Amino acid sequence: MREVEEENRALRRQLSLAQGRAPSHRRGNHSKTYSMEEGTGDSENLRAGIVAGNSSECGQQPVVEKCETIHVAIVCAGYNASRDVVTLVKSVLFHRRNPLHFHLIADSIAEQILATLFQTWMVPAVRVDFYNADELKSEVSWIPNKHYSGIYGLMKLVLTKTLPANLERVIVLDTDITFATDIAELWAVFHKFKGQQVLGLVENQSDWYLGNLWKNHRPWPALGRGYNTGVILLLLDKLRKMKWEQMWRLTAERELMGMLSTSLADQDIFNAVIKQNPFLVYQLPCFWNVQLSDHTRSEQCYRDVSDLKVIHWNSPKKLRVKNKHVEFFRNLYLTFLEYDGNLLRRELFGCPSEADVNSENLQKQLSELDEDDLCYEFRRERFTVHRTHLYFLHYEYEPAADSTDVTLVAQLSMDRLQMLEAICKHWEGPISLALYLSDAEAQQFLRYAQGSEVLMSRHNVGYHIVYKEGQFYPVNLLRNVAMKHISTPYMFLSDIDFLPMYGLYEYLRKSVIQLDLANTKKAMIVPAFETLRYRLSFPKSKAELLSMLDMGTLFTFRYHVWTKGHAPTNFAKWRTATTPYRVEWEADFEPYVVVRRDCPEYDRRFVGFGWNKVAHIMELDVQEYEFIVLPNAYMIHMPHAPSFDITKFRSNKQYRICLKTLKEEFQQDMSRRYGFAALKYLTAENNS
Repeated sequence: MREVEEENRALRRQLSLAQGRAPSHRRGNHSKTYSMEEGTGDSENLRAGIVAGNSSECGQQPVVEKCETIHVAIVCAGYNASRDVVTLVKSVLFHRRNPLHFHLIADSIAEQILATLFQTWMVPAVRVDFYNADELKSEVSWIPNKHYSGIYGLMKLVLTKTLPANLERVIVLDTDITFATDIAELWAVFHKFKGQQVLGLVENQSDWYLGNLWKNHRPWPALGRGYNTGVILLLLDKLRKMKWEQMWRLTAERELMGMLSTSLADQDIFNAVIKQNPFLVYQLPCFWNVQLSDHTRSEQCYRDVSDLKVIHWNSPKKLRVKNKHVEFFRNLYLTFLEYDGNLLRRELFGCPSEADVNSENLQKQLSELDEDDLCYEFRRERFTVHRTHLYFLHYEYEPAADSTDVTLVAQLSMDRLQMLEAICKHWEGPISLALYLSDAEAQQFLRYAQGSEVLMSRHNVGYHIVYKEGQFYPVNLLRNVAMKHISTPYMFLSDIDFLPMYGLYEYLRKSVIQLDLANTKKAMIVPAFETLRYRLSFPKSKAELLSMLDMGTLFTFRYHVWTKGHAPTNFAKWRTATTPYRVEWEADFEPYVVVRRDCPEYDRRFVGFGWNKVAHIMELDVQEYEFIVLPNAYMIHMPHAPSFDITKFRSNKQYRICLKTLKEEFQQDMSRRYGFAALKYLTAENNS
């Protein structure tokens, strides 16, 4: 244990030193083009020819050009692999000094997730291209494969056809890889290839291909211990000239006659080809792929922290593998898992960079703001681009046949996480949630969700992580993210601290038909109540709720602090109503509504506490939505500690002044956009 602790301390020192040497962090454009400058301690040692623990490599490392682009290909499919890719990319970005071009062979799920992530990450000198993995399935679907990676585990075989014809070389990585050094060092190894060498691979560190792991174990043919394909250097131009496609296909067809299927996906076929053509391989030092499955000899690859270059969690058990130093490796991995991705928006100086329209527009908008304005931070928030990871957990949704389905939409931060299980028990329909978290909190949420039987049994909940940045809670941005990623025609715009009545989901679907929401502009209001009791016997009917109201166990929502917010719902009428009834908009009205998915977005200028829902309801009204109260629907606000933002609102006079200024500007914008129809809001505000 003492040894492990000492190694962990050494790792932390190494990472902090590497970070200290990095250029200063600042925003830049998300697009093409990074650099090697002075490098990390590891790369300096390697150039000096000091490579401890691996005697096969002791020559001087060729230096990669300062602005040379490094190309990286990754096959990624599904929700879990998309999360793994982010950690891999973080570890690469942390150490890198060169422009990077990621080539992602992705299914539609991974492409949606990662395209949004990179667009909102806006890392300078990084370009990302996607290639449709589903279109490549026919190229490899004829190969029976028993590996847990499935059909996507075979797609590295077709990279010569998939990647651009003018791309000469590429580093190919599995998603379960973590870098502990600058990827430019690995890119430099291409200069060492000689003759017909076209594949750079590390020897397999288990006895798999020796065939002695268990009785009757019969592996595919391989040269000695074989090679692991978690990290591959591919010389694409030479491979194409050698007719790689024909080479691997003929080998696979021949071997499958006896083997019947692959056990290790593409790795089996690569090794069978190499067995016949050993001249194709340049053997990489083993520290470029330290393999952490249960039966590997990975300890022979390193004697010191500085030996480590690439860690590969190549086991279905991942971080639970057996290894003497597994805690050390886990901590290395967790460092990047929880590392603040915003700090990786690091500019590369002295390298030409392609213009990025989004980044240029952002800089233009920010430059037009007055930094001396006392409300500058509020105004800036409207233009801040928050890194966003959609569908952080597995998601499945089957559309309802009758086109009446409704998604519950809400947003939350870490302090409201305890509401998730209760909401899932009250609402069986689809849910779209935007969570405002730091990178470390996102991992805490993941552990919380994976440890919850309630959450893990629900696949129709979309969890979208919006990463923390700035000093305000971007409540309306979060709502917009959750709204944008629903799969149903209708949505119930709620808040995370409300529990819907039991059966509300089915009741709303019937009301959608009854009120013809498909063909009319209506906002169905779900009346809101609250309790001050942390333990509440939740009312199972309207009659029970009315009884609790009369006893003082429940109250109409915010009646004692903000009556105007819900008074137009007309609770007196609701008590006896048996049919839906229409109400008129009034100043400061902010009910919870069910609307079609094409309704206006929330206005992003409102952050933290105050007017965020009021402005949205006002816009629905000016667009001539009818407000219809549902007679047998209700939701109950559960008590909790006050949010940080409401505390700021109450204690900070400048906060309240800025909110008032933003309200006035919003109303002026409404007048410009909607003309005469918006005048009543100015009048109502003056009279309120």
